[in-house]
Amino acid sequence: MDPLLHTASSALAAGDPLRALNHIALREDAAALALRGIAMAQLGDLAQARHLLKRAARAFGARNPVAHARCVVAQAEIAFVSRELSWPVMELDDARSTLEQQGDVLNAVHARHLQARRALLLGDTEEAGQALKGVPLAQLPPLRQAAHEMIVAGLAMQQLRIAPAKEAFIRARRAWR
Repeated sequence: MDPLLHTASSALAAGDPLRALNHIALREDAAALALRGIAMAQLGDLAQARHLLKRAARAFGARNPVAHARCVVAQAEIAFVSRELSWPVMELDDARSTLEQQGDVLNAVHARHLQARRALLLGDTEEAGQALKGVPLAQLPPLRQAAHEMIVAGLAMQQLRIAPAKEAFIRARRAWR
């Protein structure tokens, strides 16, 4: 990996978008556009983040389907945070499928979680349940397991199933510790 991209990526993972931008601000390649988009999202400029991620996804295109799919998931997350629930769901589903086929478990699960959370906001508990089926919990780090269980608890609460909600909260707490 390009050292500047690696440094920027590490800065973003550490929650330091300004340091990341110092390394990639003037670059126009697809990977730099994606990292800039993530940095702008961390800074709260969601419109600019969406624009940069869309450009990055287009630049990656079919030549790098995994990177393209990751950009789509990031765009979907921005849409979700912005409560733009009419975002193209099929595009997110295609991205999730690509990520699963290519073995990118963490990002595929993140896409599933976005699908489930969107469905819960819309009151579609059946769709939320479908999105959560088949999540490989054993392959996830503890924080992701806890996030998954929180979504499961949210689904159970919407269905007024108190005991399963309580059990999911307990599993989330256990995973978090």
